[in-house]
Amino acid sequence: MLLYEHPLSSYAQKVKIALREKGVAFTTELPETFGTGRSDGAFAQANPRTEVPVLIDGDARIFDSTIILEYVEERWPAPPLLPRDPAARAFARMTEDVCDTQYEAVNWGFGEILWFRRATGALADHLREEAAAQTRILQDWLAGRLGAAEWFGGERFGWADAAAAPMVNRSVHYGLGPAEGSPLARWHARLRERPSVAQTFREFDAAAARMAEAADLYTTGGRRREYRDHRLEWMVKSGGVEVVLAGLRDRTIRFPWPDGARRPEAPAD
Repeated sequence: MLLYEHPLSSYAQKVKIALREKGVAFTTELPETFGTGRSDGAFAQANPRTEVPVLIDGDARIFDSTIILEYVEERWPAPPLLPRDPAARAFARMTEDVCDTQYEAVNWGFGEILWFRRATGALADHLREEAAAQTRILQDWLAGRLGAAEWFGGERFGWADAAAAPMVNRSVHYGLGPAEGSPLARWHARLRERPSVAQTFREFDAAAARMAEAADLYTTGGRRREYRDHRLEWMVKSGGVEVVLAGLRDRTIRFPWPDGARRPEAPAD
């Protein structure tokens, strides 16, 4: 079984944690065309959006991290990640949805400044402040859902924990982690002790250490960052519309398929 992924992708991390929790053997591959928007090759055939992760299981080609998680849960039901109670299942899925959209967008926006130098000076300071403020709001929301429990599902590690783990851990990497000694910080410490999470986070750390050199590809046009809807929304509403315009002008960003398969034209003078 093959997983197309990138170790920095929070969506791919979520899937790897789930597979490892269930003891499912798999290999990983970073697609050669990742970040190019190219529509040729096995990766694009498996996922026309050319986004990771993509799970290849025999003849099955499955993309979108939530759909992959659902497939994994149904294909390998033990140990279960989703609780049996319908309300508890909805709780887990709502937690995942917020992490996959609002939280991922904030982390991604902060990375655009830290790693990809999309803005400098006052604009960079403003976007970092926006990301920090929104991170606190999201972490407060997660802390409220966690409550006094060890895991978001109660006594057992589960679906919501796998979804929230990469998001909170990236905040910690950025220096925006939950307050030391807080329930969410203690949850993060417990996470890091789980073999499935520890291995996934080690892979993240190794890839993050190489981002300084890799970032040049995304600022010179060799690769283009994908501005999915929630990421584009975050950049615009947080005051970074000129970042988007500059990326279009310099052809260093792209939008999702089908338009993302074409190199965007520079705006007319």
